Amino acid sequence: MAGPLPDGDPAPANGMLPVGSAALSAVRDFGAYVHVPFCRVRCGYCDFNTYTATELQGASQSDYIDEVTREVALAAGVLAEAGMPQRQLSTVFFGGGTPTLLPAVDLARALSALRDTWGLQPGAEITTEANPDSVDEEYLKTLRDAGFTRVSFGVQSAVPHVLQTLDRTHDPRRVPSVAAAAKNLGLEVSVDLIYGTPGESLEDWRESLELAISLDTGHISAYALIVEQGTALERRIRRGEIASPDDDLQADMYELADELLNAAGFSWYEVSNWAKSDAQRSRHNLSYWTNQDWWGFGPGSHSHIAGTRFWNVKHPAAYAQRLSLGESPAAGREQPDATASELERVLLEIRLREGTSASGFAPAVVAALIGDGLITFEAARTGQLVLTRNGRLRADEVVRRLV
Repeated sequence: MAGPLPDGDPAPANGMLPVGSAALSAVRDFGAYVHVPFCRVRCGYCDFNTYTATELQGASQSDYIDEVTREVALAAGVLAEAGMPQRQLSTVFFGGGTPTLLPAVDLARALSALRDTWGLQPGAEITTEANPDSVDEEYLKTLRDAGFTRVSFGVQSAVPHVLQTLDRTHDPRRVPSVAAAAKNLGLEVSVDLIYGTPGESLEDWRESLELAISLDTGHISAYALIVEQGTALERRIRRGEIASPDDDLQADMYELADELLNAAGFSWYEVSNWAKSDAQRSRHNLSYWTNQDWWGFGPGSHSHIAGTRFWNVKHPAAYAQRLSLGESPAAGREQPDATASELERVLLEIRLREGTSASGFAPAVVAALIGDGLITFEAARTGQLVLTRNGRLRADEVVRRLV
């Protein structure tokens, strides 16, 4: 299970937003994230807010969508009471956990509740994450018919010994068939990969990249493995059973990914994400990186509305209990001040292909970053700070030097 929730102010039991929120949301898009916190087994590297069947402690998977729809109704009341502008949803994302552990009709029912409450913008992006072994053509067809437009497969690796270290249970040989089924149904397909697993070689990583490229999808994400405190993987490393990830090897893996993906027609648009066209970028994730509004439904979900961030209680049983009492499941909230908001803006924008404005940064610092090969000279001439490939590897350092 994930670590503790952030520190913050107590959230009101009725979920009401601070006075004046409506004016701050008038120019922002509005999206929804639906967290499905269920997994068959816990992957050794994962610290997301997820639960296996033995950890539910009174919560019920079969009742879960009913609870989500209660939060949808609560959210609609909160936004209306705050005088929010009427906005249709531009994106909806079902994440987890494993959303596709639930029946497809359950995900369809949750989407229907969101659509009935706010409506969907024309061409809205509707995504679910999926494990390759948790869906088949019939399941995907039900999603497509319900209005889903995109599926993001958690492939992670094509190499069995790497998957074993990660405690992943799917058979990589099944990936091409489920990806093809999704594409044949007209769904956009994204593939998620992880690199830097202990024991993974550069050639292992090449094999995983080549599998992902061979699927002929429009979007690939590649994330460096991070060893989170409290996970099974961290305990194995601490006991000396396996080695820690090698930072230099991870950098080599990133460079290999960028080279192979560029050669296959992909372009980076965020440090860990590549797409074949702008239309195939993850619009939902872009809403996070560009500071739009979204409401996160489900236990442990985080929301951002008009500059206020709030987060729900973690356990599904506590989440269900609050909603059954007619209370907000929010556990806490915060309103970052101007300094914190500016830092966050730079942290997020610098990761994007478009970069962040150079305005306000010391010319000497910008010049030094150019000289060190971390930002591009061409973009800086036009007033933007855009990371080079080396800069993408050192994005946190770039931000520290800027701010």
